[in-house]
Amino acid sequence: MGKTKPITRINEALFQNMVKGKLKIKIPKYMVGKSSDITPIPPLDNPNYESIEVYPVRPPYVYARIIYNHEEYEWLYQLIEPPLSEEEQELISELKDTLERTLTYSWKIMSTRDKEQYLMESVESFLRSRDIKVDRISKEKILYYIRRDYVGYQKIDGLLQDEYVEDISCDGVDIPIYVYHKKYMSIKTMLKYEDDDELNSFVVYVSQKCGRQISVAEPILDGTTTEGHRVQATYGREVTTRGATFTIRRYKEKPFTPTELVLFGTASPEMVAYLWLMVEQGESSIVIGGPATGKTSTLNAFAMFIPPGAKIVSMEDTREINLPHQNWIPGTTRSGTGEKGLTGKAAGEIDMYDLVRAALRQRPNYIIVGEVRGAETYTMFQAMATGHTTYSTMHADSIISMIHRLENPPINCPRILMTALNTVIIQKSVRLKDEMARRITQITEIVGFEPETNELITNVAFEWDSDRDVHRYKGHSYLFDKIMTMKNMTHDEMMEELERRTDIVRYWVKKRFVDYRDIWHDIADYYKDPLGTAERVRKELKEVKK
Repeated sequence: MGKTKPITRINEALFQNMVKGKLKIKIPKYMVGKSSDITPIPPLDNPNYESIEVYPVRPPYVYARIIYNHEEYEWLYQLIEPPLSEEEQELISELKDTLERTLTYSWKIMSTRDKEQYLMESVESFLRSRDIKVDRISKEKILYYIRRDYVGYQKIDGLLQDEYVEDISCDGVDIPIYVYHKKYMSIKTMLKYEDDDELNSFVVYVSQKCGRQISVAEPILDGTTTEGHRVQATYGREVTTRGATFTIRRYKEKPFTPTELVLFGTASPEMVAYLWLMVEQGESSIVIGGPATGKTSTLNAFAMFIPPGAKIVSMEDTREINLPHQNWIPGTTRSGTGEKGLTGKAAGEIDMYDLVRAALRQRPNYIIVGEVRGAETYTMFQAMATGHTTYSTMHADSIISMIHRLENPPINCPRILMTALNTVIIQKSVRLKDEMARRITQITEIVGFEPETNELITNVAFEWDSDRDVHRYKGHSYLFDKIMTMKNMTHDEMMEELERRTDIVRYWVKKRFVDYRDIWHDIADYYKDPLGTAERVRKELKEVKK
């Protein structure tokens, strides 16, 4: 094998200009000065392409390269996998033929580890029985592709392993796959499905990973894979005329943290400190916004402030909430079989309404509803009114539109009952110069109800200044008033309490604490010794600044 090209950052200046310092993601160290014998980085084959950066996804097998196309003025995402010679391709093809004949029913019920072990032994047995001699690198590459295609997600497996990829979208046959990248936003990849058979086969494969069925009779799939990835897919050309489609929202293995809210600019340290107080006080809240504005991520982040020992019950259509708490019951809905009966549900169907009702019998300290949109919302508000702290998300772009959705069918929630909700967090996707970003634009408190006008009384505690891209405290918070009354605190003492927590959040950001264990450690210390913890953090902050 010839000499491989080192994996390095390319054109660092252009890269820094592109991100403009707005998105402060800590990137792993690129393997500068090293190279991979298994996956060399190939030269670009188009003179209009400029390589911006290369980073490892699953070294030494998979790397991602970000390219700028000067001809089309667009960014491209290239997934780099081990190159195969003709002999290696033929060998893999023969191996797959053999595996297709030998895989039994028990394969479907094997664990991922057992499947990988079975495949490894099958490859060894195949090579030994045919007296085929291959070198170490060839064997590594063969094993990689066999595992990728039988245990992983075939040609998009590398995309799902890239921690900077949030969504993967295929819009049909012979159309480039798109990804939503944390740094580059929506970006076209160099991958595509060439024909209907290949794409339909993959959609069926993914549906099996979700434990569901998709076919001509039922061409739409909503499900969650065993790894937690959220899948929406269509089969064939029954409902999508350009061929089968799929959208996979990649499951974030590590919980989204309050630190990341500040690192991404979604919220300020003061707002995160406010959310900390809100959760500690047991105030119920809903995060509202349009699609893909980061509502669930924000909910997940402030749910980190729920005390470690508190009992949490969550319910979702497809699993997205990811909490580190042990005393947590995560629930998901289940589709039924056959036609819908008089109740409007198929046999065996468990919907959100069923899950919310069941949650109330489990004596939770906190209830989390992934997204409210139906009859379960009325029950959720009744739970709030009886003292259950509840967090949820909803599709709405303002308080007014949220109220209209809540009080009209199918929810039909009386406006007076909405006073059980304490805080509404409004989040939007906004354009900042040449890039899109997610911002909490308002934190609004619901203070009371005016019976004469039938209007909710609200107070804006925090607001986003779009001109300067900063979040501002509006000067008054009813949450602070509650805490001051309950703990017999003065206004100055309350502001000092907020500032102490704000400094702790700033400390997490400065130290880039995105691991929940680091955050929990400081929270536990703060509850035991607020003044001592704040003093320690402030001292360390000064040392970091030096």
